Amino acid sequence: MLLERLRLRFETDKPETDETALPGEAPAATAERLSVEKARAVASRHPDALIIGSDQVAYLGVEVFGKPGTTENAVRQLQRMRGETVVFHTALTLLNTRSGATQTVGVPTHARFRQLSDEEIRRYVEKEKPLDCAGSAKSEGLGIALLEAMSGDDPTALIGLPLIALSRMLRHEGLDIP
Repeated sequence: MLLERLRLRFETDKPETDETALPGEAPAATAERLSVEKARAVASRHPDALIIGSDQVAYLGVEVFGKPGTTENAVRQLQRMRGETVVFHTALTLLNTRSGATQTVGVPTHARFRQLSDEEIRRYVEKEKPLDCAGSAKSEGLGIALLEAMSGDDPTALIGLPLIALSRMLRHEGLDIP
C-alpha cells in the first residue's frame, strides 16, 4: 500500500529471516541488522533489481515489544504501553543487486499511548487482530485511536516503510522521484 504511493513498478518477496535479537543488541541495531538481512535474503532471486528490506522494533526503555502472535500477548503489550511513550524504530535498507551498493537508515517514531482501559484494549485487539506487528498497534488502522500523540521525521515510518527516506535512497540510485 505504501510503496504504491511512489508509483513505481515493484514485486514483493518474503524473506525467511530469523527476527530474534542478538544477545546484548540494542533495539535500533536489531531493526537495522534485520532490514539488511531481509534485503540480502531475497537478493539472489532478483538480479538487476533494487531490493527494499524493512524491519521495525518497538521498545520502552530496555523492554522490547515484538510481534505478539496471540491475543493474550497483544493485550499484555498494550496494557504495558498505556500512558507511555514507546519508540517504534523502523529500519530501511535499499540494496542494488547490480552494483552491490547498500544504503541503510533507521527512522524512530515516538508514539504516546493514551491511558487505555482494559476494555478499550480488548475491544481494539478483537477488532484489529494486530498479532503480526511490533507492539500490537496498527496506526494505519484502528490503532491510531490508541494514541495521544506521535512525533518523528516521517509519518509513514510508524506504518513500517519510511517513504521520505526511501525516496531519498531511490534518488541516490538514479530514479526520478517524483
